[in-house]
Amino acid sequence: MFAEERQRLMVELVSSTGRVTVADLAAQLDITRETVRRDLAQLEQEGRLRRVHGGAVAGGGASTAEESLSVRTSLNHGQKSRIAARAVELLPTGASSVVLDAGTTTELLAQAMASTLPAQRSNDLLVLTHSVPVAYRIARAGSFQLEVIGGRVRALTSAAIGTSTIDQFRALRPDIAFVGANGIHASFGLSTPDPLEAAVKSAIVACARRVVVLADSSKLGQETLLRFAGLDQVDTLVTDTTPDTGLAAALEDADVEVVLA
Repeated sequence: MFAEERQRLMVELVSSTGRVTVADLAAQLDITRETVRRDLAQLEQEGRLRRVHGGAVAGGGASTAEESLSVRTSLNHGQKSRIAARAVELLPTGASSVVLDAGTTTELLAQAMASTLPAQRSNDLLVLTHSVPVAYRIARAGSFQLEVIGGRVRALTSAAIGTSTIDQFRALRPDIAFVGANGIHASFGLSTPDPLEAAVKSAIVACARRVVVLADSSKLGQETLLRFAGLDQVDTLVTDTTPDTGLAAALEDADVEVVLA
């Protein structure tokens, strides 16, 4: 097999799975691990993937990379919509307090809540959020109780951030929180690229009686710059595909329920 064909196959594999290991590539392509490492180094220089410990991930996956809200809204929209619809089923019954984190999937959850819950049930729910788009979705419904957590709004995500936002969440004890993440990793846990967003997410996770993470499959196995929670702080993960063996084992060890949408 010529180097060009071999490297093309490597790029296709990492694009389809999100992450590959040196050992797997060596076995699948019947080449040495040294050859794999040389090919990965060249492909990284060309910007076609990014090397990580033991293998590679898809290009553009730098630990600080973060797409704008408008871009993220169109990414994996079908999967996120299914996750949001499934998450509605996890809402508590009766009078309850619900935190909705900032993010495109939680915004879709707010939309699903507004469009599917009967008025009698939505009247029982107090929704707390620091996300401007989520607050807008809930406010438009007109049937929920809504409390907006304030602070300085970050333009990239339209979410309140800063000390005042964190302090407000720390003073709460909501029944359930639906949280987004940019990465969910077996050892690193839940992560996001921005330190201010990470601090708010940590406060949300710490304050809630139950934590539900909403993440499409592109986030599984990924690590971004800042860890904001461990898997042992999560009660439920709602995603669109079964996690790989390593992550699945870590989730089971942490007693995290995995719900497929």
